[in-house]
Amino acid sequence: MGLLSTDQHVTGGSYVVERLLGQGAYSEVYRVRHAILGRLAMKVLRKVGTLAETHRLLGEAVLLSRIGHPNVVRVFDAGTVTTPSGERGWFTMEYVAGGNLDDYRTSHTSGTVPVADAVEVLTQVCAGLTMAHREDPPIVHRDLTPWNILVGQDQRGLRVRIGDFGLARRTDPGTGLTSGEGTLAFMAPEALRFGLGSSTAADVYSVGVLAYQLLTDVLPYRDISFTVYGAALREPPVAPSRFNRDVDGELEGIVLRALEPEPRRRIPNAMALLAELERWRDPTQERETA
Repeated sequence: MGLLSTDQHVTGGSYVVERLLGQGAYSEVYRVRHAILGRLAMKVLRKVGTLAETHRLLGEAVLLSRIGHPNVVRVFDAGTVTTPSGERGWFTMEYVAGGNLDDYRTSHTSGTVPVADAVEVLTQVCAGLTMAHREDPPIVHRDLTPWNILVGQDQRGLRVRIGDFGLARRTDPGTGLTSGEGTLAFMAPEALRFGLGSSTAADVYSVGVLAYQLLTDVLPYRDISFTVYGAALREPPVAPSRFNRDVDGELEGIVLRALEPEPRRRIPNAMALLAELERWRDPTQERETA
């Protein structure tokens, strides 16, 4: 049983719960209807019970939402709601009908996502992430996974939005680092090994895992339990072209540089990764700037 029920009126009747969209260890996501804003997604936080805690969790997400970017999910409102488990924090954000990146990838049942489409997704992810990485000091997402990236359509075609900046944190101005958090399978080796290991380069590693999975349908390492507890031994993965012949040498090089285990040799931030992906899509850019 979920924290909310279908047709329930919450927050003084402002929102009507339509259905449960998904749930995880820390939250549940519902499609809700607002009288003025229409359909939204409401995330109810299983382990957060006060308004102060909710606002603290959403600090960077609200900041990025106010700045505004077509590839970042907008956050609209936040509060607390009474549930069968007690008072719980919630926030509302854009509802994207298409689903998440995992839904998008697995919908291609005849094979992997076409390379051009995969690069389009990654380019939009990097465009949204660039806004966070350009903050001073940079904001690190820390939990880039297929389930936190929403994929839909607009009048121009595919539109990708980064969601769930709830774990996002600013880096220390002196070290460029913040605490390591996130989903284990998508975390950089240094974020797994050290208490203060997350950085813009760690976000790039997470995008590298997403890229590898989109292009090959597998994760870039064999044994998740081994790589978590033996994180120092995580090695560069098998070349993506071994799984997908449509991946050329240049794109393969970009993905492997994003997955470089040593952060000092990795593509450093979303801006640099975006530039490489855009040059791959339009090689004339490199010739014009060379």
